[in-house]
Amino acid sequence: MNRSVVILILALMASSLMLVYSQQRSRMLYAEKNRLEIKQARLNQEWSRLEYEQRELSKSSRIVDIATKQLHMKDPKQDKTIYVKEKANER
Repeated sequence: MNRSVVILILALMASSLMLVYSQQRSRMLYAEKNRLEIKQARLNQEWSRLEYEQRELSKSSRIVDIATKQLHMKDPKQDKTIYVKEKANER
């Protein structure tokens, strides 16, 4: 066999192996991309749920309800309210 034919066969085999490797790597990256997109969708859903829960927990009506029912708090009566005036600094 001619030396150039052997070199061409080796180059063909090397390029074939590189093609197989790049296709396999492409498949692996595509599968990982899909897995990460699913994880992103799940995390976005959880984030939305947590935002909704935070809004519900911070509503003033819920705070007033907990204050009156669990802590037995009441609005102060007008005659029990004391107003404090700040003294002007005299120098």
